[in-house]
Amino acid sequence: MKAVIMAGGEGTRLRPLTSDIPKPMVPILNKPVMEHIINLLKKHNIVDIAATLYYLPSSIKDYFDDGRELGVNISYYVEEVPLGTGGSVLNAENFLDDTFIVISGDALTDINITEALKFHKEKGSKATLILKKENIPLEYGIVITDENGKIIRFLEKPSWGEVFSDTVNTGIYILEPDVLNYYKKGQNFDFSKDLFPKLLKDSVPMFGYITEDYWCDIGDINSYKQTQFDVLDGKVRLEIAGTEISKGIWVEDGCIVSEDVKITPPVYIGKDCIINSNSTIDSYCIIGNNTTIDSKSTLKRSVIWCNTYIGKNSQLRGTILCNKVKIKNNVNIFEDTVIGAECTLQDGCTIKPNIKIWPNKTIKEDTIINKNLVWGTKARRTLFGNRDISGDVNIDITPEFASLLGSAFASAINKDSPVIISCDSTPASKIIKQSLIAGVLSTGARAIDIENIILPINRFAVRFYRGSGGVHISTFNCDPNKVHIEFTNNMGGNIQRSVEKKIENLFLREDFQRCNSDMINEVINVDNFTSLYIQTSANSIKSLSKIRSKNYNILVSSENEKTTMLTLTFLNFLGCKADGDYSIKNFNSMEKFIDAMGKKIKRGNYNFGVVLSENGENLTLIDENGIPVRGEKYTVLASLIALKSGTNKKLVVPYTTTRVIENIAMQYKAEVIRTKSSPSEIMNTMLNLAEDEDSLIQYILSYDGILAVGKILEYLTLNSISLGDLLKEIPEFYVKHDEVLCDFKDRGRVIRRLIEEHSNRDIELFEGIKINTQKGWTLILPDNERPIFNIFSEGFNEEYAEELCLSISDKICKIVNND
Repeated sequence: MKAVIMAGGEGTRLRPLTSDIPKPMVPILNKPVMEHIINLLKKHNIVDIAATLYYLPSSIKDYFDDGRELGVNISYYVEEVPLGTGGSVLNAENFLDDTFIVISGDALTDINITEALKFHKEKGSKATLILKKENIPLEYGIVITDENGKIIRFLEKPSWGEVFSDTVNTGIYILEPDVLNYYKKGQNFDFSKDLFPKLLKDSVPMFGYITEDYWCDIGDINSYKQTQFDVLDGKVRLEIAGTEISKGIWVEDGCIVSEDVKITPPVYIGKDCIINSNSTIDSYCIIGNNTTIDSKSTLKRSVIWCNTYIGKNSQLRGTILCNKVKIKNNVNIFEDTVIGAECTLQDGCTIKPNIKIWPNKTIKEDTIINKNLVWGTKARRTLFGNRDISGDVNIDITPEFASLLGSAFASAINKDSPVIISCDSTPASKIIKQSLIAGVLSTGARAIDIENIILPINRFAVRFYRGSGGVHISTFNCDPNKVHIEFTNNMGGNIQRSVEKKIENLFLREDFQRCNSDMINEVINVDNFTSLYIQTSANSIKSLSKIRSKNYNILVSSENEKTTMLTLTFLNFLGCKADGDYSIKNFNSMEKFIDAMGKKIKRGNYNFGVVLSENGENLTLIDENGIPVRGEKYTVLASLIALKSGTNKKLVVPYTTTRVIENIAMQYKAEVIRTKSSPSEIMNTMLNLAEDEDSLIQYILSYDGILAVGKILEYLTLNSISLGDLLKEIPEFYVKHDEVLCDFKDRGRVIRRLIEEHSNRDIELFEGIKINTQKGWTLILPDNERPIFNIFSEGFNEEYAEELCLSISDKICKIVNND
């Protein structure tokens, strides 16, 4: 068997480690990770190897040459342009004349290739994917197999709601050459996104070999360090160079270590190192060749590359030093830092935690570095939560952070149209907005600044100005220190997950477009945009004169006084008598407030009441009898209004919604489209399906609370019906929602077990796991932000819905506790 090593990776998330070397050349215990892969192949009698290259190919060629010194034969295939994982392998088609293994040159593994090949042959497989169980599988492709190992489904880098197994694609494949016939040499295609779905669709034999062996994708700085610690702990079957002079201490030839140096295992020390007196090398240190550590210095959990000097009395904690770094005397470097190649840190420098310094920098004496050297905030694993970026102001969300974020967003979208940037009236939101605007302008993009508005008005402004997107910054009363930053696309809907990932990658790489000074645009400031929103919204209401003649009396409230005041202004413009209820702050729960407001509505002879969410998106209605309409019931009501208005023949609802929706839609000969439950999926589907302004009604009722009140008034007026009477048209349904605690690391295992235990039942894997019965259904949906499972159930009566929910909750608890 032959092998193809994919070695074209840039390793952008590993920078500055990979600023001057390709990712496969990053050292693991003093050897490039690709060398460990070659040794593994040789161990299993695979000596004919093709290496596909793209980024800094000469670094790999110069190091390995033809492979003779390692006892293998290496041929190189360099991509002129990126061809994708599949395209890069097909680039070596003249090499591929028999069964071959594809393996990444930038992941560490000790997989038993011989056993995997045996499995491949026994199954008669055309493509065998090596799979591994991962506790948190979000950054990998998910694969599900049947009891014989045949692949039946997979999904590339899912959200938690899309996770249906904890078995992930390692990127190691055993393939027959004819599976590549779907494409031609030079075509760009990916194995997991393009080729494998085609094989699955065409019923080509494709199997998954689940390994218990070690495998780690070296995707970021933390996994890079952890991989080396795993080797020292013996978790990887890897031959460690040097002599184990005592338990857990490996030292290569030519080292000079003073007798009074304290070394705590496990530790690895490369060739020709010098460690002077009274120094301390604590556990989990890896020291590369030709490194000198002068007296009284201390290293803990640090990775030191080759040809490095560390001066006297310096303290290194959890850092990585790349090649040829010079650390002078009395330097302190704290955890989760990276010092790029050929940097010099002069006497007395301090490098604060989570800092990265790019190569070839000199830090002057007594300098304290508390941000990345060029730009600066610490990198996060992910930026986006369920729908926004949030964090404590001046801690998680700093002005520097916001500026970088603005640059990343502007670099990710079309700059032909302006970006609409807005905020609420709080000082915290204002300073973050100004910094974000600076970042947007630095890319050459245009920005329109709208102050003191709510999120739905930002969405409206994006459509009004035909912007390329929008950003809204706000705080909530429940946590005034936390800032929320929400991004919208050119239709005013939340940006989709693919754009979120693009922004994250640009942000983490700090790889932004920058413009010359003559291309920096002036900010366009718009005052009193809310008046335009209210007037335009009112003009969109049909039969405005009829509404004004009805003399509606409406009670309004929100935890956000600005939202309450805007709604009152809008209703007054419609000719309604509207009162604000500001007593909401006196209640410790929303349920108690709504109950009290319902009583006030009955006493005051109001036609109905509305409670808007702080951001102005969502509504709770309270009818003239004091009965609240919220959550699932409001979704059904909004759907009913959209159908009865005759504007929508396609009804968009989240996957979690009651099935009574289908029954209602059938009466109006409408199609129900169920989306995944993220706000972005729901609102963008609604916006994309809207053919005109009238068919936007479902979007308005769901995401523009103020205008939604107007649309509800419009419907009630045109049909001469009260809210209470309209509610009587909604069929009875019984749903239940619960939450079950589950650590992120246990999620994949729980999902896999649930699928296995219900494999003979009617299950759906569109989002989470939906288990159908004759009398109801249960949906198990992992939360994207919190360590919980959301359990949704519906039954033919309330007791059965409760029973379904409780049964699954108990089962999850038992799996988590390994029962």
